[in-house]
Amino acid sequence: MPMTPDSSTDAPLDSDLEDDESAAPITVKLNPEFCGVRLDKALSSLIPQYSRSRLQQWIDQGFVTIDGQPARGKATVYGDESVTVLPQLVESQQPYQPEPMTLDIVHEDATLLVINKPAGMVVHPGAGNWSGTLLNGLLHYCPALAVVPRAGIVHRLDKDTTGLMVVAKTLAAQADLVRQLQARTVQRDYLALTWGTTQPSGMIDAPIGRHPRDRVKMAVVGEDENGKPAVTRYHRLATGMLSRIPVSLVRCQLETGRTHQIRVHMQSVGFPLVGDSVYGKRHLVSAFPRQALHACRLGLLHPRSGKPRSWTAPLPEDMKALLAQAGIAEPEL
Repeated sequence: MPMTPDSSTDAPLDSDLEDDESAAPITVKLNPEFCGVRLDKALSSLIPQYSRSRLQQWIDQGFVTIDGQPARGKATVYGDESVTVLPQLVESQQPYQPEPMTLDIVHEDATLLVINKPAGMVVHPGAGNWSGTLLNGLLHYCPALAVVPRAGIVHRLDKDTTGLMVVAKTLAAQADLVRQLQARTVQRDYLALTWGTTQPSGMIDAPIGRHPRDRVKMAVVGEDENGKPAVTRYHRLATGMLSRIPVSLVRCQLETGRTHQIRVHMQSVGFPLVGDSVYGKRHLVSAFPRQALHACRLGLLHPRSGKPRSWTAPLPEDMKALLAQAGIAEPEL
């Protein structure tokens, strides 16, 4: 089954692109003639449609396994292994078609758009999701975005995460917003409902990378395991009960934008998000049909004026109902 991360995270362009799903995996069985040969060289012979440099890149990124275990860079082989490659699609090779759709536009000017993304919408086209994405809708709404890379998208949200995203309408604005994200000066606040009673507040400073065994997932890993720095601050707003189990409404602030960051970080300290089918409690997934996560506030310096701007988005109706079920009042934004 191809690796299909469930979409996109609040990550700048140089981070993992969660909604770009991989092509079908390729499994090859090595024979003795490859004994002592470097893995990338062996694969370039067996899978000639991909260059050796690209195969080496996928090895380094963790998209190649040997007998079910992640391959190591510059590894040599014995000649009897089973090797699986998860090809990663090259975005520049994919056609992006404009599609009419309803967009919840919170703010628009000549420089940027602020969108309130609904649950179920993939941000960027990828394998299995060539249509119906936010990018497709942006190209229809504003055809001039065709000349801006990724139709102006500078950060992402998971398919089933709701809330605010900023879209640049010009190349200059996109470059400026990416710099702000990289400098960690963009304010990104989320509301999340977690299982358990969290500490009143805390900071999780733990690198995130691909899970060492399950390549669909992200995980807290060491920097020596290709983990990227990740920092999440959280503050508990309220507690309640859901299915007779304690839950906490927390406000999370991102200092970095890694793939599935809030979901991974909260799970790593023992408080997975309600409804999270990937990182949550399996026997409690039915409590909510998606991860209970909403990007409620976005703040940045306007690329043209340089002045601080911020926007808020109220909780979607399904999360309002979930909080009511848990006996938690809707918070002020």
